[in-house]
Amino acid sequence: MEKMKILILAGGLGKRMNNPDMPKVLISLNGRPLIDYLLAAIKKSGVCAKPTIVVGAKAEMVKATIGSEYDYVLQTEQLGTGHAVMCAAPELKGRAENVLVLYGDQPLMKAETIKKLAEAHLAGGKVLTMGTVTVPDFEDWRGGFYDFGRIVRDEAGKVIGIVEKKDATEEILKIKELNPSYFCFKADWLCQNLDNIKNKNNQKEYYLTDLIAIACRQGEEIATVAIDPKEAVGVNTEEQLKLVEELIK
Repeated sequence: MEKMKILILAGGLGKRMNNPDMPKVLISLNGRPLIDYLLAAIKKSGVCAKPTIVVGAKAEMVKATIGSEYDYVLQTEQLGTGHAVMCAAPELKGRAENVLVLYGDQPLMKAETIKKLAEAHLAGGKVLTMGTVTVPDFEDWRGGFYDFGRIVRDEAGKVIGIVEKKDATEEILKIKELNPSYFCFKADWLCQNLDNIKNKNNQKEYYLTDLIAIACRQGEEIATVAIDPKEAVGVNTEEQLKLVEELIK
């Protein structure tokens, strides 16, 4: 059984990229597919020899481009990040002690950060370790972070929840510690609690972030690791692709 399995979510189309026929993770960034940057960082980190990649839209194209050195799981419908992990759960059960979830459209993640997340999780022994980013403001390239969920802590500094922007009060919106959705789980706990994620939202999707609230309700302590905000910048639009091209320099 592997100590740490990396699961990469890579099932979406680039609908907002003006390239509806291209899987988002294959969109070119300085002549390389977006996902190639993350795969190189994972390899350099040494955390997981053979990551599992969840593919969906144009799955065969993604597999043909990335190659055969990875395990693949098919997500036939794109019903959210929680659903993507649900699709992978049968492959993970009994094969990994811990699971680190990353995203194929976030190319700035560094090998050192992947290693730091994995090591912190293994050392802490919690059911869930999450990366967080803290920004001084939402100006300039940090503007996109305004839409991220806010990390809410109690007086002792323990994470007690994540409040999404649409649900946040003016006071909560002032919080500048944010959730980029980098999660490391104990695999058994993850598989046991995936069925507790519901799709009672406007998009009718299953969100992996809901596991934070589930862990809090169970009285589980959540470990956190600070991440450089630049590493959490994702690519969902042409503007964000241009931003990442600048930041990668």
